[in-house]
Amino acid sequence: MTKKRAKQIAELLDGNYHETKSYLNYNKPYELLIAAMLSAQCTDDRVNKVTARLFKKYPDIESFAGANQNGLSKDIYEIGFHNAKAKNIILAMQMLKDNFGGEMPSDIEELKKMPGVGRKTANVIRAHIFDIPCVIVDTHVGRVSRRLGLSKETDPEKVEYDLMKLLPGEYWIKANLQMIAHGRKVCKAQKPLCGECFLGRICEYDLRHLLDKGMSSMKTGNGRPAKEVFDNIKKEYGFDKK
Repeated sequence: MTKKRAKQIAELLDGNYHETKSYLNYNKPYELLIAAMLSAQCTDDRVNKVTARLFKKYPDIESFAGANQNGLSKDIYEIGFHNAKAKNIILAMQMLKDNFGGEMPSDIEELKKMPGVGRKTANVIRAHIFDIPCVIVDTHVGRVSRRLGLSKETDPEKVEYDLMKLLPGEYWIKANLQMIAHGRKVCKAQKPLCGECFLGRICEYDLRHLLDKGMSSMKTGNGRPAKEVFDNIKKEYGFDKK
């Protein structure tokens, strides 16, 4: 993989998707933190439905910090791992109130000190509250990155570092949102819509899939062997480079 090809992918994503804000609904920094904590192994749509009523019942940091754990667990029952998440939300809000004076920290290590806050959640806060360039890797971003050849890793943190090495910093935050959109609309987990994808010409997954289906002996529209076209594109865009 080359930086040239990675930048071209980022430019194409940026030209086709214009998402600029988090898919999680929030009005205050601590609300985004809670929403991000709830979103682990849960869809953004479901989280938004739950937080719409949750943030009305618990209108500030103090109300979450003083919440009854069983009561909060029932309030987020539709969310996976609701018992553990309820406990972590209460502890995180207590720490935010007592250790940080109710002010959200921007440092990733400080954020990760809060219960239930891992690297991904911390980066959500840093990107969308403080506009600090960082890469957020969720299921969609990981899948799309691997299919495009931007990373071969399955560990989110390793994918994050791969993307940071390849993509220009100005694309870090929006690339996350754009890859999520692309993963939902086109590059789906089970049945990717490769025939409709604007990244097809430079997508490693699409081209390899073409060859895997026996296209290596077929001719392209201009009469050239498909394998020759693939080999030339691979050389041009650096599929064979780490």
